[in-house]
Order: sequence, then structure tokens, then C-alpha cells
Amino acid sequence: MQLTGRPEPAPYLIAPDPALPRLTRAVTGTDQSGATVETRVVEERPLTIFLNGQEIVTAMTIGDYPGYLAVGFLRNQGMLRDGEEITGLSYDEELETVVVRTASATTYEEKVKKKTRTSGCAVGTVFGDMMEGLEGVTLPAAELRTSWLYALASRINTTPSLYLEAGAIHGTVLCKADQPLVYMEDVGRHNAVDKIAGWMALEGVPAEDKILYTTGRLTSEMVIKCALMGIPALASRSGFTAWGVEIAREVGLTLIGRLRGQRFVCLAGEERLVRDADPAAVPEEDRKSRRKGAKA
Repeated sequence: MQLTGRPEPAPYLIAPDPALPRLTRAVTGTDQSGATVETRVVEERPLTIFLNGQEIVTAMTIGDYPGYLAVGFLRNQGMLRDGEEITGLSYDEELETVVVRTASATTYEEKVKKKTRTSGCAVGTVFGDMMEGLEGVTLPAAELRTSWLYALASRINTTPSLYLEAGAIHGTVLCKADQPLVYMEDVGRHNAVDKIAGWMALEGVPAEDKILYTTGRLTSEMVIKCALMGIPALASRSGFTAWGVEIAREVGLTLIGRLRGQRFVCLAGEERLVRDADPAAVPEEDRKSRRKGAKA
């Protein structure tokens, strides 16, 4: 029970489960003094995504939520359009494949031939022109309260996660106002975003009132994915790339970086910000959160 009189925060709809044995393993090694130590490391396995009968890509992933990852990846690549009927979604754990089937035929042979390797951890892949589809994007004029940003950062950074358990991983969180809803993790931040995109698509969740939070850098790929998903605000405890900022300004996305404790920097979409919280009243991060930020 909270003593402040504030209501208990709503539970996550999906949250990390660091205790799942399939996601990490114990490995024995030695430390700086030569003493034997045991530590947990994140599992990494391939997942091949098929669209109908066509192999699209093989991604390296921790292996949870393969259906969400496949659908989100295909949507963010423009291979699944709004309103396209998904008639089947099957995952074969032994073959490490997931197949997405649609009611209408799909042909993306030329697009699949044109690949761009991104700067994402675990090396992401995008197909075709990276800016394709952004020309007609209009993001909603939703407000973004600074009190929400502080509340989200505080809760997300203290949520039990694979990152805190084993490191070597990124997290992305779908939020609404000051409530985090869905928290996905993966070895590449692009995979974590795609899982959220897939969840939104399959569950019919609207994007116009959402905020996307990530532990990773605000790169061009992250900005493009967020804009194509229709989410008007993207926040991170990490920093920016110049192209990420340029694209965010071009499409009208609010871009918040270096969100730690009392501090943040907004480099695009300032007009959405409602400064309703006094930074001086926000507590600084504890040591555990600072360690997380330093490694993100």
C-alpha cells in the first residue's frame, strides 16, 4: 500500500519475466582476481520470418513473442498494410521459423533484394528505401506532459527486467500518459520495437495517444519505426544521432533524449511539451538506475 494517497500504478499488460529459463543461461568464468564466478547471460537464437511462401529475413532474437516480432517487422517494412487480413500465424520452435499468412497474395521479391544494415545492436535489417512511406505520415498533435516523462522513467527503470538480470539487451515500452503498458526486450532495440508494433496490430491498439520509450539510442531507424507506427512521441534515456533528429523534425515527431532523473533534452517536437512538473521536485536516480543508464 502506498502512503502518499496516490493510487497504485496499473500493472503492465506485458512485462519482462527475467525468471524464464529459456531466455538466459548460467555461465561460469573468472573475475579480475581469478576467482570463479557464475553469471547469467542472455540467449540469442535465429528466427526466420516467412510471409506466405516467401522467406523474408532471419533475425537474431531472444526468442520470446515470435508472432508479435514477425507481424511488427513486416508492418514496419511496409509488407503488411493497414487493413490487410492476417489469416494465419504459426511458429515452429524446432525449426526456428514463424510464418505469417494473409488473405491476399503478396510479392516483395524486388524489395527483399534491396537491404540496408542498420546501426542497431545485433544488426537490424530494413528493406527498400529507408524513407519510403514517410512522405504521407502525419502524426497527431497529442500533448506530452513532463510529469508523465518523469513518472515513466522512474517506473520503467526500476521494473524487473532481463537487462537488470543479465545485461546485453535493450528494452522498449509502449506507454499511455504516465502508464507503461507493454514492455518488450531483445538483443536489438529494433526487435523490441517490432514486437510492440506486432502487438498493437494484432490487438487493434490505436497509436495516436501513445508514447514509445526505449533504453537505446535515438537513431534514424528508431525514429522511422516510431513514425510509421503513428506514435507521436519517442523518449530515451540514451542519446541521439544527427539523422535521427533530422528525420524527427521532418515528420513532426517529439524526440526526448537523455531522460535521467530531473534531466532531459528535447530536440524535435517541442510544441507538444506541457511543462507541468518542477524538475527540482523530481528525485535524482538511485545508483542502480545510474548504472543502467551508463550501460544502455
